Parts: sequence; C-alpha cells; structure tokens
Amino acid sequence: MLVTRIAPLLLAVCLVASAQTAVERATRGECDAVNAELERLFAKKDRLAGIALAQCRIAARQFAAADPVVAQLEREYPSDPDVLYVAANYHMKAWNDAIYRMYQKAPSSYRVDQLSAEVFETQGKFTEAIAEYRKAIARNPKAINLHYRLGRALLQQSHDPAALEQARKEFEAELALNPGDAVAEYQVAQIFGTQSRKSEANLHYERAAKLRPDFPEALIAVAKIRSEAKRYDEAVELLQRAVKLQPRGEIARYNLMMAYRNAGRAADAQREKAELDKLQKPPEGEFTDFLKRLGEKPPQ
Repeated sequence: MLVTRIAPLLLAVCLVASAQTAVERATRGECDAVNAELERLFAKKDRLAGIALAQCRIAARQFAAADPVVAQLEREYPSDPDVLYVAANYHMKAWNDAIYRMYQKAPSSYRVDQLSAEVFETQGKFTEAIAEYRKAIARNPKAINLHYRLGRALLQQSHDPAALEQARKEFEAELALNPGDAVAEYQVAQIFGTQSRKSEANLHYERAAKLRPDFPEALIAVAKIRSEAKRYDEAVELLQRAVKLQPRGEIARYNLMMAYRNAGRAADAQREKAELDKLQKPPEGEFTDFLKRLGEKPPQ
C-alpha cells in the first residue's frame, strides 16, 4: 500500500525534475537537444517551458516559430513580468530583423526613406526627418500618408507662418491623394484657424467630422461652430457623442457644460460640472493620504 501511495509522488517529482532540467539546458544554449521536451511541456501549460522555448527560437532568429509561442504566453499570462520581458525582446528583435532585411533587400525603396524619417522623428531630429520624407515623396509621389507625415514633421519643427503654410500644403496634398483622411482635414482646419481664416477652417472641421463621426476633436470643433451660431441643441448632441467617446476628456465635458448652460439646461450643466470636478480632483488613496500626513507632527 505504501509503495502504491508513493509511486505517484515519485512520478510527479521526476516530471518536475525533468522540466527543470530541460529549462536549465535551454538557458545554457542547448536548445536543439531539449526543443521537443520544451514543446511537450508547454503544450501542458508549463509557463517556464514556454518562456524557454520562446527564448530559444528568438535566439535562433526563428521569429515565425517564436510568434505563436509568445502570443500564447501573452494571452495566458498577460501580467507576468517574465512573459512581458520575453515579448518585448521578441518584438524588438523581430522589428530590427525586418529593418535590416529592408535595408539589405530594398535599399532604393521609398519605404527605406520613410522608415529613416520616422526614426529621426522619434529622436526629435525634425530637419533630418523632413529631408527623408521629401526623398520618399520624390521616389513615390502617390504614396498615401507621406505628405501627412511630412506636414506633421514641419509643424513639430516650427509653428512660424512659413512652416504653417508649408504644412498646410502637405496636408492638402495628402487630401488630394486620399480625400477620406479626416485627420488631414482637421490639420488643415487647425492651420486655417491659426491664420485667422475662420470660414475656411470651419469648412474643414465640418468635413473631418463628417468623414469620421468617431473623431472627438472634430466633434468638439464643430460643436463650437454650432454654439457660435446659437444652435445649442445641435452642439449638445455633438458634445454628448464626444464625451461618450472620451469619458475622461476634460475639454469635451467643459464644452458640453457650457452648451447646456447656453441652451438653458441648468440642471444638466450642473451635473456635467460635477463630472468635470471629479476629473480635475487629485486622486485619493493610501499614497495621497500618506503625503497629506507628512506635514503633521506627532503630539509632544
């Protein structure tokens, strides 16, 4: 009887030892020798085996094989720091590998120039980014999104009148290629507004909101136009949609509060003010309470 009871326990201990051995061998670079064992263990939901299997495939640059393993780990252990680390490592190395292949296989492609421009943008090197976007456009004048990205880089570099005018022309060029680009419409409207060309700005705000009914900033802009025309009910309807899209958006809620007031809906305005106050109130909690007590001296 004792042997019968001990046998399952011994088997379990052996299986754990086997799993540990496979993972340890993988960390020593013996991936080929333990690959089948890691796959078997991961199929049985062994987290460490899955992590080791992913690391082996990433190290071997087998990104297509690593992808389903990493995806499953992220799905089953979304908050696990080890899993998140492996996922970050996978995505970074896969990205770098793809970039390397792009530069090797298609060095004269406009995509190479575009990618270089985007890298410069992330580094805050807008002069260099602008130059690369211009190269990309020269290679492929009809490519979607290049004029928009160039316009945005111009605005990031400067907001002086000349830069605003150049950026507007790029956004308009984007719209000529892609008339359905609501964000480009909104950018044109913003620039016209800065240039005190209100009627033209309003026209583009209207187009942006029509193209993308789920574009909160455009809805807010059109609501302001309606409020200025004393069409308060229409403004309220637009701002209600904007708030629904951005429940924590203070600008949308503030404008909704003002629209309610202008429409004579005092109770609704007060309710919206209460919601706005909640958003602007500092968060409460243990850490905040601790900070409040820092200035309190103990009784003498």
